Amino acid sequence: MLSNVSAGLMMYRWNHGILEVLLGHPGGPLYVNKDNGYWGIPKGHVEPNETIIAAAFREFNEETGLIPSGENLFSLGKIMEQNGKKVYAWAFCGNCDTTLQVNSNLFEMEWPLKSGKIRLFPEIDRLGFYNTTAAKNKIEFEQLGFIDRLEKQLCFNYRRLKVL
Repeated sequence: MLSNVSAGLMMYRWNHGILEVLLGHPGGPLYVNKDNGYWGIPKGHVEPNETIIAAAFREFNEETGLIPSGENLFSLGKIMEQNGKKVYAWAFCGNCDTTLQVNSNLFEMEWPLKSGKIRLFPEIDRLGFYNTTAAKNKIEFEQLGFIDRLEKQLCFNYRRLKVL
């Protein structure tokens, strides 16, 4: 495992001409009452002998229960988190019903803290599509650059098509 490398996918859609991105809210009791600044793209660590892009697809599926489309996939580059972790992301156009319960993988945690009781919690407990203005308030600060890069790339492609 590349312990200092994570990979993820950002699904986006156009809703009545408005760009929206899919974000996930972290599961578990520590995040129940936390909202702005806590959401993120579905992402996770890279396993041994796994490519970074393969890890991005696997993590998206594990955390959302959705099978991402590989069509029109493009890189959003990487960001560096304060802890030194590198996070790579790719974007693709897609859609899903965010009113359905998320089928996320689970993690173990002692809860209540210091109780000795181990419980299972979903890695992501909610998904939501947000326009980019709202998404910039919801997303973890360190992942903000991915939304900016998505907007820039899609704007560039739109302008290029208008010229042709």
